[in-house]
Amino acid sequence: MTDKSLWTSAAIAALVMGASAAQAQDGMQDGTAPQPVVDDMGANIIVTATRRASPLSDVPIAVSAVGAQAMQNSGASDIRTLNQLAPSLLVSSTGSEANASARIRGIGTVGDNPGLESSVAVFIDGVYRSRTGAGLNELGEIERVEVLRGPQGTLFGRNASAGLINIISKAPENSFHAKGEITYGNYDYWRLSGRVTGPVAEGIALSLDGVWSKRDGFYKLVDGAGKTVGDTNDRDRYFLRGQALIEPNDALSIRLIGDYTNRDESCCGAAYIEARERRPAAGGGYTDAPFNRIAAILAGQGSVIPADPYDRELHVTPGRDYVSKLKDWGVSGEINYDFGGAKLTSITAYRDYKSRDYGDYDYNRADLLYRDPNTYRQFKTFTQELRLQGSAFADKLDWLVGGYYANEKLTLQDNIRFGADYGRFAACRLMAGASVNSIFTAPQLAACGSGLATQPLINGTQAQLNAGLTAALIARGVPAPIAAAQAGAISTGLGNGLRALAAIPEGTGDVASLYRQKSENWALFTHNIVHITNRLDLTLGLRYTHESKRFSADFNNNNATCAALQASGLPGIATNPALGSAATLAGGILTLGCLGNGSTGLNALDLNDKISDGEFSGTAVLSWKPIDELLLYGSYSKGYKAGGYNLDRFQLGSTGLNAIPAVFSPRTNADVTSLRFAAEKVDSFEVGLKYVQPKWSVNIAAFRQEFKNFQLNTFNGTSFVVQNINGCDGALSAARTCDSGDVGPGLISQGVELEASVTPARNFRVSGGATYARAKFANRLVGSGDGSVPLDTALFLLPGSINSNAPKLVTTASVAWTPDIGSSGLSALFYVDGRMTSDYNTGSDLFPEKRQDGYAIVNARVGIRGADQRWAVEFWGQNIFNQNYTQVAFSSPLQSSSPGTSTTGQFALGAPMANQLISAYLAEPRTYGITLRGSF
Repeated sequence: MTDKSLWTSAAIAALVMGASAAQAQDGMQDGTAPQPVVDDMGANIIVTATRRASPLSDVPIAVSAVGAQAMQNSGASDIRTLNQLAPSLLVSSTGSEANASARIRGIGTVGDNPGLESSVAVFIDGVYRSRTGAGLNELGEIERVEVLRGPQGTLFGRNASAGLINIISKAPENSFHAKGEITYGNYDYWRLSGRVTGPVAEGIALSLDGVWSKRDGFYKLVDGAGKTVGDTNDRDRYFLRGQALIEPNDALSIRLIGDYTNRDESCCGAAYIEARERRPAAGGGYTDAPFNRIAAILAGQGSVIPADPYDRELHVTPGRDYVSKLKDWGVSGEINYDFGGAKLTSITAYRDYKSRDYGDYDYNRADLLYRDPNTYRQFKTFTQELRLQGSAFADKLDWLVGGYYANEKLTLQDNIRFGADYGRFAACRLMAGASVNSIFTAPQLAACGSGLATQPLINGTQAQLNAGLTAALIARGVPAPIAAAQAGAISTGLGNGLRALAAIPEGTGDVASLYRQKSENWALFTHNIVHITNRLDLTLGLRYTHESKRFSADFNNNNATCAALQASGLPGIATNPALGSAATLAGGILTLGCLGNGSTGLNALDLNDKISDGEFSGTAVLSWKPIDELLLYGSYSKGYKAGGYNLDRFQLGSTGLNAIPAVFSPRTNADVTSLRFAAEKVDSFEVGLKYVQPKWSVNIAAFRQEFKNFQLNTFNGTSFVVQNINGCDGALSAARTCDSGDVGPGLISQGVELEASVTPARNFRVSGGATYARAKFANRLVGSGDGSVPLDTALFLLPGSINSNAPKLVTTASVAWTPDIGSSGLSALFYVDGRMTSDYNTGSDLFPEKRQDGYAIVNARVGIRGADQRWAVEFWGQNIFNQNYTQVAFSSPLQSSSPGTSTTGQFALGAPMANQLISAYLAEPRTYGITLRGSF
């Protein structure tokens, strides 16, 4: 973090006296019934977080509300921009702009694995979006966004274990109104948006809003000569939403919504952020080796690793650019009918979401792995929610009962294939990793990678393997002549295996690997507020959720090399622990030769399985208003998120690549259980206060959230590992397991949140916040709720550590000044917001190489506006100090000597070296431009 950006953000934070997250608004002081209002940075925000329209200051839960004006000032077009306004929230995009990772209080679901739903749910106009990436689309005209922290389930149709993002679009209006804006910025950025609304008949109003945006990519694609040949991570998308609001009388309201999103973009490239090879140093720490053997092999195949990733120059395999296409559409109908004593709400929706993301999967110029154009994922979702609410006992009880049903069909075709360079790279990688003190120079490894010296290198290494194996066998008491003969046989098999591996043809891999998952979810819930006195309320909520999932898969593969390796005798070497490094090398040949197939048993393999689960969850809140301006509350909530299937067949039949016998035995339908993960559960405790005055307000909350069976997803360099994380109260056994009676929470998030806003003068408003959250894993971890499954070896750094993407301290602040200019109705706008974040790790396996230092992001906007804001001209900048930082770092696919464990974090366990290359999805650089806006 630069000194300039640090002090700028600190100065903003000082202006708000260490304040809070969102645009928290002043509460109503006159006791009148709340009415929806437009957020003009000085009015109240009325929220529906409790399904009852209430001022934010009267809601006894931790919720941040961001109004339309605040989002417009901050330049928000998708939910990532909420990071600037809500310090407990962190939204990052990963391998595709169609996907996202959202965390609240350091808890969320990461990784591009469609089998996992997020711990942070996203609702748009009351409709649940099953994957957070839906919020990364254009949102159109928005009324407000509510960020609810902690478990949710007794108020919204779909339950969520960590929190919820509730997006409410602007409804049709009963008076004619139209508006539009045009934006131009650097990277040749164009954005056009507009809205028209008005009545078409008595009691019927319509609206149509849309957005079109296009922008050049943030990365330059560079050829072997260093010439720019294109760009990636660009933007080319449009969004349309039509609505009808039908109100034939005061009792009935019908809101119909249809929307369509289309994206055809190049996304998403990743840059290398770590390419050193390191070795442990005496007394601690590490030293850098003269070169990284993996990088040297890649260099021989044309790869270039820039010295500075933030030069944003990428080298990809020619013809394998990143492609991201998305079509997302849906229709919904919300009906509200007031019976007088009770109100019925029905929300019915259908959505169809399909994305195709393919291209260079190794993120470098060498042609190692790619996803072919037949790769896609599709979600077809039907949801129905019913709520009935009212009051009883002379308004002493506000009651609500509801039901929810969801039916989702997920189809994933994930076709991963080997490129033309893969075979040589795999063989050279194995040989280079056979010895810590490599006998090969960087030029020799580069020559191996280029294919000029593959056979001499393998043959030369065979002789050295002969000598080493002979000595090892003699040391075990084998007579010298017999030892030499056995060593020769073993090393000959290894040599033949290496030659077969090097000859894997381009295009080997998946023909059509299909996953299908049918999910049914139904729930009954109730949420009731008992007004014990005029100032003391007791809220009781209960929910029962039942989830069933049917899983099927059809794997087809054309990897003939794997069958040859299986018949070569290598499996016998690989599974013989007495053969030491020879067994390891044989296992490596089999693993890399069968990658994309696993074994011959994965070709034409059909899988079927189903799971079913039910769980009670709920909440209890006691709230007290000793005076009109002050609300005190304490709460307990139990949250739940259903289990499911890891949609990555590389993990089929194994908990990790460390289990060689399991990896190379034929796969059957019985192995499908290894893809299951259990439901995530949380017990949450919270106390808080909200104090409001006409010109300022402050909210404080302290929380503790204990997660059992936390669903953790990590990419280990070869496959996605999904495990339930639990803690053990007692010591682990030699098998790294514990008794079921000792199993407790595996991840605990606790801390304090502060929100505040102040309006010291007319047209001047300051808001901000701070969150301290420590999301820490238990000191002893296992991978199942009964303690019988050990933690995967790729996750060895988790015990006692802070969760990924969970900074301990975040502060945000925003300042808006809109002074009048003369008496003509003109006004100016001066706006700035900032977010300052402490350091955190961006990789879910917590490799030290994936650590992100603390940083600060500052946005600004200045402009002039006409009377009643009929027009405006605004100049804006996002990330104005051009702060460089990583969104998510990951282990570059296959690019290490020891997948899943090649990190400096393993030196404490005696590892001899670390050479895993690390790639990252970088955050956006500085952008700036001008916006023209008009309305009538």
